[in-house]
Amino acid sequence: MNYTSTINIPQFREDLITWFEKEQRSLPWRENRDPYRVWVSEIMLQQTKVDTVIPYFKNFIDHFPTLSALANANEQEVLKAWEGLGYYSRARNLQTAVKEVVEQYDAKVPDDPRQLGDLKGVGPYTKGAILSIAYGIPEPAVDGNVMRVLSRILRIEEDIAKPKTRKTFEAAVRDLISSENPSAFNQGLMELGALICTPKSPSCLLCPVQEHCTAFRDGVEQSLPIKKKKTKQSVHTYFALVVEDDTGKFILEQRPNQGLLAQLWQFPMVKPVEVGEHYIAAYVEEKFDVKVSDMQKLETVKHVFSHLTWFLEVRYIRVKGTLHAADKNMVLVTKEEMTPYPLPVSHQNIYKQLP
Repeated sequence: MNYTSTINIPQFREDLITWFEKEQRSLPWRENRDPYRVWVSEIMLQQTKVDTVIPYFKNFIDHFPTLSALANANEQEVLKAWEGLGYYSRARNLQTAVKEVVEQYDAKVPDDPRQLGDLKGVGPYTKGAILSIAYGIPEPAVDGNVMRVLSRILRIEEDIAKPKTRKTFEAAVRDLISSENPSAFNQGLMELGALICTPKSPSCLLCPVQEHCTAFRDGVEQSLPIKKKKTKQSVHTYFALVVEDDTGKFILEQRPNQGLLAQLWQFPMVKPVEVGEHYIAAYVEEKFDVKVSDMQKLETVKHVFSHLTWFLEVRYIRVKGTLHAADKNMVLVTKEEMTPYPLPVSHQNIYKQLP
């Protein structure tokens, strides 16, 4: 179905681009069209709000101002700079891809769609954003904002949660996009979704392309886009063991190389089904060959991921004598020495409770 046949495409382009160029927000990655900066910003903005990303972007670019700087950085330094932003595989994939660009493309982000799309972590949206914003190539960059905007303007009543639906929106953008200014066009769609055509209560009376919007004309803008309900999140409870010895040293353990929060550091975690409440002290004594002198409950930490929720029952445990690392993935550090270690947000919130 050709969804774009019902609107005045040249006028739609002009109205959208004119509005964007006048009303766009001042954002640090818009200071220039450096493809590396565009790339970093688009990776950070995946499933993360703009206001959250701004300080992270500035800090990251300060630490790794060029492709070569990021390619040559220690991975733990990269994860530390990403600490708190979440979805840490984004940072690892970004560094892997940047290394490939430095080695294979002489430290120049490729402007060839195939080469760019073959880089690790560069999906269709990121590829389209880099090509259109940095290089002025009319490629679609379809994310949730764009699907929401176009589902209303073109009244596309397909489930946006289905992967195949993205192809519908990419085809629509190819029909609509400005060849003269694809950067402002794609960013305009994104900005419209962020500021005007919001998920709930869109500001239709302020919309610069209202006269082109089929859903507004038909009075169905509130019911679009169509998206099936997410599956219920799973809930996991752990004891988080903050173990400190007489010398002020704590145990940190590194998570596995693969999976959730890979390679980040945390206070040891055990499931209540493995170690009951009344056996925590005995577990610590056996695990670390020490004697527990005191144990206190700290504030429970809740952390919601996209697909699951953690409840961390925090136990602050003082032990007599000197701790030793019971496993090869563990280190002994003072509170001050923890600073360089990248901790997930949940364990940062535990760290903040330390006396």
